Parts: sequence; structure tokens; C-alpha cells
Amino acid sequence: MKLSNKSIKPLVHGVYQTKEEDGYLTFYHYDDAQLEYLQFNQFFYDRGRFSSSVTIEFETDATEIGFDYKIFIVGSLDTIDVYADNVHVAGTHINGIPEKGKLTFDLPEGKKKVCVYLPIDVKIGIKNLRIEGKWRNIKKKGPKVLWMGDSITQGYGTYLTSETYVNVASRKLGYDVLNQGIGGYYYDAPIITPMEGYTPDKIIIAMGTNQHRASDKEDKTVKYFEALDKVYNGIPTLVLTPIWRCNPGTDMDQLIEMSDIIRKVCAKYPNIKVVDGFELVPNLRDYFIDELHPNALGGEVYGNNLVSKIKELKF
Repeated sequence: MKLSNKSIKPLVHGVYQTKEEDGYLTFYHYDDAQLEYLQFNQFFYDRGRFSSSVTIEFETDATEIGFDYKIFIVGSLDTIDVYADNVHVAGTHINGIPEKGKLTFDLPEGKKKVCVYLPIDVKIGIKNLRIEGKWRNIKKKGPKVLWMGDSITQGYGTYLTSETYVNVASRKLGYDVLNQGIGGYYYDAPIITPMEGYTPDKIIIAMGTNQHRASDKEDKTVKYFEALDKVYNGIPTLVLTPIWRCNPGTDMDQLIEMSDIIRKVCAKYPNIKVVDGFELVPNLRDYFIDELHPNALGGEVYGNNLVSKIKELKF
């Protein structure tokens, strides 16, 4: 069966809104006002329209699925991953396909829950979803979790979409995720505005590494959490301090100072818990693609360690 864009929409998760562009369904984590604000920086604006943590999910007995796609913008070359009952069963690398075309994936026999992870660092559109068998929609039962962060939260560096720490943790915890991670981003209060029709049950924030050497880092952190409290007052929030890094642009003393500032600022809000990022990814180069961004192994370890922390804190 071939589904129209209207029929695909209920199967899409991880978005605030969808749009149709050139006949393809495209995916957005932000509302229009936030996207307009992000235009002050083209790099940020592009990443605000990428498909990080966007999934197509349904239950089916089909042994083959596929869809038409178009790649609008490329940040880096990662993957489209297909899971059946939480097992990675198929996928393709973006660098192995043309800008526009059709994709087909084989699935195991029997009834299963299928989850297609769309690329981390790409703006992609899809249409004509083909499910060669019976299928039904899956309704998310887990809490709605808003993730805010930089390139690490967006997932850059794993080059394997399903292994970003956000996707690993959300898969294990059953979260209904909205990933507002943007490469290069930092504590920036103006982006925190109400999103009509969307109120998360929980918020997870992981930023600070991109501004650890900035002279105004404390001021920006204070204003960010003031804005967060105004818009999302009382919502349980978990804040992750920056993870370990050792690339040439790192000043370790200032990175530690950034973490201390985050702890100090967050201490005044009773709904916020803070986790030490240095404890979430081993402080070894083997877990990083570039001494800054976790690779696929680092993303998996980060996600698993975060799940343990979330359970320990009963967050």
C-alpha cells in the first residue's frame, strides 16, 4: 500500500510540525517564530530544519517497506536506520544515495513494530511511503520529552543516526522525543518561547561546551534559565553539564568553570536536577570522532549511562 502525505503524518514522531515542500513531507522541531529567530545565523537556521530524532513508526507484518525521498540540505553524511522491535535490521548511508530517489528496506517475517530513523544532519523530505502488508499506527505511551542542546544533542559525530545519545536513551526509556539540538548552539534565552499546542512532560538540556571560553557565559546562562522558568515553570528538568573534550580549542579550566556556573544557576530552581557530564562518556579519545563529538560507541555509552542516571534520580 502506498500512503499519501496526509496518511504518513500520524506515523511521524519527533516533530513539532510538518510542511509540504516540492510535494515531499518535511519535518520541523521548532515553531515558525523560533525558526524566524534562528535566521540570524544560517548555520543554526539550517540545523533547525534537520530531521534529528525524527522517526516514522508503525506496526506491520510487511517484509518490505520503502519511500521516495529528497535531500534538501546536507550538513554531514550519516544514515537512515530501520529498526524492528528495537533491533537494527536495515538502513542506508546518505553518502551512498543520490539527492533524490526511492529507497526500499527488507524486514523480518511476522508482526513487529517498525521504527525508521531519519538522518541527523540532513534536511530530508519523504513521500509515497510503501508498506507491503497490513499495518497500523502506533501511539506513543511514554512521556513527552523536550531535548535542548548543541551538536552533541543533535547527534553529529556518530554517523549512525540511531546511536546518538538522545536516540539511544529515548529508545530505552520509551520517550516521545522532540529534539531541538542545533550544532554550534549555546545558552541563548530568546529561543525559549511558548510553542502553541506543545507542553512537554520533561525537559533535558545539554549545552555549554560551545561557550565555555566566552566572557559572558554566566550572564547568558542566567538569562536562559530565567526564560526557561517563565515558559516551562515547574516542569521537571534534567540539565547535563558539558561532557569531556580535549580538542585544540578546549580550555579545560574554563570548561570546568562552565559546569560550575551551570550548577550554581540551576540550584535556585527546585524542578531542576543536574548531572555531571564528565561521568556520562569515558574521558578517552576512543569514544570521540574528533576529541569533541562522541562517535557511535561514545553515543551508545552516553545514552546508556544517561538512562542509568535518570533511573537513579527517578527523573
